[in-house]
Parts: sequence; structure tokens; C-alpha cells
Amino acid sequence: MRHLPYFCRGEVVRGFGRGAKELGIPTANFPEQVVDNLPADLSTGIYYGWASVGSGDVHRMMVSIGWNPYYKNTKKSMETHIMHTFKEDFYGEILNVAIVGYLRPERNFDSLESLISAIHGDIEEAKKRLDLPEHLKLKEDSFFQLPWTNWSTLPLLIIFHLCLKAVK
Repeated sequence: MRHLPYFCRGEVVRGFGRGAKELGIPTANFPEQVVDNLPADLSTGIYYGWASVGSGDVHRMMVSIGWNPYYKNTKKSMETHIMHTFKEDFYGEILNVAIVGYLRPERNFDSLESLISAIHGDIEEAKKRLDLPEHLKLKEDSFFQLPWTNWSTLPLLIIFHLCLKAVK
């Protein structure tokens, strides 16, 4: 995909409440403004990469971009599953995401169990791919090492415009 790696940053907002509760797979959601700023030709589907919350550690992640056909969403969303156990929710914090690869297109499922099974398979595949040297090096990208200040003092409009594609 020609837009990868793709770097994006934005405030974590409440989503549909399905990730942790219904699927057992918590997600951090970006606001509509961030989703609307994704490149128009970035395909919907399941991607993998790296993520950090605020100035915290960088962890493996996978992200679903699209309409989640199983749930018949009417709005496009970007839902990030960070492969780390956090002690508490982090709504309102800044999520930093580096999307480095594409796993598969989004698709519908005939049951909740088959959706959950596919997500677990995606997680395992993402872990394998992120261990490849070309992807592992992006964990150390300067995008995650910006001199952090109190981002909450910046106007949200500026944060939304910080979504950018890599020029690498």
C-alpha cells in the first residue's frame, strides 16, 4: 500500500462500547475528524503497527478502519486494539499510531464467535509480522519520541491536523 507507513495522532473518544464488553478485545477510538482525514484511497480493512498513549511506551497494535459489516455501522470508524493491558481507561488521552502493514479487507461474519475468532487470528498474524526487522524498526520512529508537552492544552483542531502520512 503506497500510504504505508501512515502516522496518525488524536484524542481517544468513546466508541460503541463493544470492544471490551462484547468481544473481549478492548479498542481505543479516534474521533470522526481524524477518520475523515485519512487518505481517501487508504482501503478499509484490518492493519497492524505500533501505538502509544501520550508519551508512554510503544506497543504492538492492530486497527480496524471501516464500517464493521457485522455491526452494520453507518459511520466509518478507526478502532485500535493495543496489545497491552492497561490499568485504566485512557479516554481524552492522545493516541499515537503508526500503521505499517495491511492484514485483510473488512468482511462480514455469520456469528459473533466467528468474528472473535478472526480477530484473534489477526492479532497473532500481526504479532508475527511486527517481529520482522523492517517493521520492528518503526517502533523506534521519531514520531513516538516527540518532546511531549501537555497536549491537553493544545486546541483540538491542531491535534486533528497532526494526522499525516509518512514521507519516507
